Amino acid sequence: MSQTPPAAPAAPAAKLNLVIDVALCENCNNCILATKDEYVGNAFPGYSAGHARHGDSVIAISRHVRGSGHMVDVTYVPTLCNHCDDAPCMKAAPNAVKKRDDGVVIIDPVAAKGNKDLVKACPYGAIVWNEEAQLPQNWTFDAHLLDQGWKEPRCAHSCPTGVFTVVKADEAEMARRVADQKLEPIRPELKTKPRVWYKNLARVNGHFVSGAVVGTVKGVTECIEGAEVALIADGKTIAAARTDAFGDFKFDGLTRTSGDYTVKVTRQGFPPASAAAKAGASTYLGEIRLG
Repeated sequence: MSQTPPAAPAAPAAKLNLVIDVALCENCNNCILATKDEYVGNAFPGYSAGHARHGDSVIAISRHVRGSGHMVDVTYVPTLCNHCDDAPCMKAAPNAVKKRDDGVVIIDPVAAKGNKDLVKACPYGAIVWNEEAQLPQNWTFDAHLLDQGWKEPRCAHSCPTGVFTVVKADEAEMARRVADQKLEPIRPELKTKPRVWYKNLARVNGHFVSGAVVGTVKGVTECIEGAEVALIADGKTIAAARTDAFGDFKFDGLTRTSGDYTVKVTRQGFPPASAAAKAGASTYLGEIRLG
């Protein structure tokens, strides 16, 4: 007697995630302007009321500077609603803040009216207050556009350097991407399970030790290319590098918050040299002379 085969298990639900590569952001503000263009003066019922022309934007960009001398870098970090799975705003106003099946968090433009306290509920500072409309508002992932068939929100569509990447994936696939690409949430200590991930965040959370190696060649001080440089902490070599054509070296992505580093430099034909640096802050050691 034939039997009906068991139903296939349901496929894991795919949810929206946004990956932000801070190494690519040049602070052009196109993401902010495009989002304002989309929402200022435009209401999308069920998604968002119109945004304020003036005042805080639902997308902001912070600036982080590291180093000194000619070893200085600047990293720009776009911040917006993280669409958390364990969102504090949803706990603060469950009648006004909803999470869609695709992971997008929507602040209901009707139910949230007048609830200014909701701004304080977001530990990321990603909810802004629209004084004119008397509404708390967030970046909605441009859900109204995605529901019309758009593949990405306006911030990604307008970015000339590819800072923003939309990923729709189930939890297992997203976990693989996080591990493979070394993605991080912006404030992991909050444990809100955000759906916005950052790439190259070590440029903000980490520090570097750098310097330039010089030596005397035929009575003339020159940059020394190809010198071997070791970064030592607690008596162990934790990183190694080779100087470039300008004699420069750089150890980046360091996370020690205390203690000292020792930098040892060797190059055939020259006596070795060393220098010390404090952990916890980006440091340019200046010129390290061999011999």
